[in-house]
Amino acid sequence: MPEMIQNVVFMGTPDFAVGTLQALIRSRYEVKAVFCQPDRPKGRGKALAMPPVKEEALKAGIPVYQPAKIREEEWLARVEALQPDVIVVVAFGQLLPERILNAAKYGCVNVHASLLPKYRGAAPIQWAVINGEQVSGVTTMRMDAGLDTGDMILKEEVPLEKNETGGSLFEKLSAVGAGLLIRTLDEISRGTAVYEPQPKESPTPYASMLTKKQGEISWKQPAERIECLIRGLNPWPSAYTYYRGKMLKLWEVQCLPGEPGNPKEAGKAFRVTKDSLEIQTGSGILSVKELQPEGKKRMKVDDFLRGYPVEPGEAFGKRKD
Repeated sequence: MPEMIQNVVFMGTPDFAVGTLQALIRSRYEVKAVFCQPDRPKGRGKALAMPPVKEEALKAGIPVYQPAKIREEEWLARVEALQPDVIVVVAFGQLLPERILNAAKYGCVNVHASLLPKYRGAAPIQWAVINGEQVSGVTTMRMDAGLDTGDMILKEEVPLEKNETGGSLFEKLSAVGAGLLIRTLDEISRGTAVYEPQPKESPTPYASMLTKKQGEISWKQPAERIECLIRGLNPWPSAYTYYRGKMLKLWEVQCLPGEPGNPKEAGKAFRVTKDSLEIQTGSGILSVKELQPEGKKRMKVDDFLRGYPVEPGEAFGKRKD
């Protein structure tokens, strides 16, 4: 029977990793050290801000290390000197070299926010929503030198609600991942963990990091695809179009069933009343519910229409000349 896992090194950086760190702190496992990305400038003042994981670790009195490049000898040696039984990795933000992967008795255990082998990559949560998936989930795996290709240990499915956003799914999967990680460590510690090799190929495209440019709406797309894009990019980086030459973010829309519209008029206002705005797409009509003009706060569509009297047939998507 293997020795019980006691000493854990935790590697993670953003909000998504905080719940798992909290679960570890509450558990019977000892977190000897936390590694996260360096402090970064944030906000208009560009003052240095601590990563969320660092804040949580400091509250618990856990030593924190912030390597800019963990593959440098100084950091490799530091991890090895901690002699961890296992290294837990949750959205750390750097590729781990083989010396780190081999530094712990039970290796590096990663919490990944998809049902592997689907959505390997940096943004699995948002892409699941963008692509209209009905089920997502979390997988724990023993990391190898590939990118999210290690042997799977445990999975837990999470169904997506009709109005699921990237933000709401983020919260659900973060909570599920925390519990799944503790169950995984328990099974490894008892010697009952089963390691399932992944197939070489993923059934989905690589879930690449999102950019603001990807949020620009193409009105030639079908209404359902645009609606999924808007939900998937909420709250970041957000989906947007242009109206009267200025950026207009769309936060909530609804597909109108039985309204095929006219694809040749994609991007134009289809129907406008004092409290509703409907826009033509490449296939179908979208009713806008919540939006945000450039330089303004988010608002309901009726508030927007009081300040911006949209005319039927007016075009969305044209930038300033």
